[in-house]
Amino acid sequence: MPARLPSWAWVTGLTAGAIVAVSALALQADDGPKPTAATVRPSASAPADAGPSEKPEKSAPPAVPDGSGTGRRIVYSLGQKRVWLVDASDATRRTFTVWPGSVSPDPGDYTIGSRTEATTGSDGVEVENIVYFALADGISVGFSNAVDGSSPPPAASGTKTGGVRLHKADGDALWEFGTAGTTVTVVE
Repeated sequence: MPARLPSWAWVTGLTAGAIVAVSALALQADDGPKPTAATVRPSASAPADAGPSEKPEKSAPPAVPDGSGTGRRIVYSLGQKRVWLVDASDATRRTFTVWPGSVSPDPGDYTIGSRTEATTGSDGVEVENIVYFALADGISVGFSNAVDGSSPPPAASGTKTGGVRLHKADGDALWEFGTAGTTVTVVE
């Protein structure tokens, strides 16, 4: 009958074999390529093969349109659907996008004639910070924002609306800036 090995000998042999196997794998791994951490995570819209890139710079807001006058004024671009609040030194204090109504004034210079704190707009929405500056097709045109901060629904076919709707924070800023007598320059 062959001699039987004690259990400690089996455990020692298996442990030694495991150490040799792990060491061999470690040596193979050490000879292979090393992963490197990316310094910038690619955006969800980046191509799959895109590598790390520089941190994107904030883009400058659009410049006040040429030919929009000088001095303290509100500039409203019909084509860009954008407003600029410009101070007396011709520096832009704020710019933002807007939702124009179905009736727009012709390009030119206008003056804020009246202001209303709150009312119901022609679209049935409660609006505030209403600043009237023009009359077009018999419709009063003015800036305002919805009290609840919503964007206006699309105008029903044939409905004439002169409200140029703003985001709530922009409506507050325009209300503070656009006092009676302030020039509003409308450009294409």
